[in-house]
Amino acid sequence: MPIQDPTLPDFSDALLDQPAAGRIVDGQHRFPVRVYFEDTDLSGIVYHANYLRYMERARSDMLVRAGIDQRAHQEAGGGAYAVTALSIRYRAPARLDDALIIITQLQQIRAASVDIHQQVMLGAQILTEADVTAALVSPGGRPLRQPKAWVTAFRQVMGDMRSDQGK
Repeated sequence: MPIQDPTLPDFSDALLDQPAAGRIVDGQHRFPVRVYFEDTDLSGIVYHANYLRYMERARSDMLVRAGIDQRAHQEAGGGAYAVTALSIRYRAPARLDDALIIITQLQQIRAASVDIHQQVMLGAQILTEADVTAALVSPGGRPLRQPKAWVTAFRQVMGDMRSDQGK
């Protein structure tokens, strides 16, 4: 049995076994990502498509932190979000073992879609940024009006939500 250092917090196994989680602070969702060997290409930098993966993870985590259960909605036949527009700019590369933060900010909420701005940060440096439109679509691919509770949650994220929402 390992010896607990009394100067350190007592981390329970339950806490340590949780997946990576972001937080919502001052109208931004902040999601940590570490660059692993599998993320890099032959030149040792992050392969361009992996930035899209990082940003998707951050958007999904933002929904969880905002209290939006997209899985339950989808399983009930209510549809899911689909990216309908994406503009991305690569400014500088990330490398193996870099500790990145994906910053997600909601820009505009419409009846069936939301515009999102995302930045992949290494410290204060913007490595990559993207503008994304995600639309709620039916299982058949038709646009759906977003649930009112989701719109309210998005407005809270955009506004003055200043505490961790990972409860």
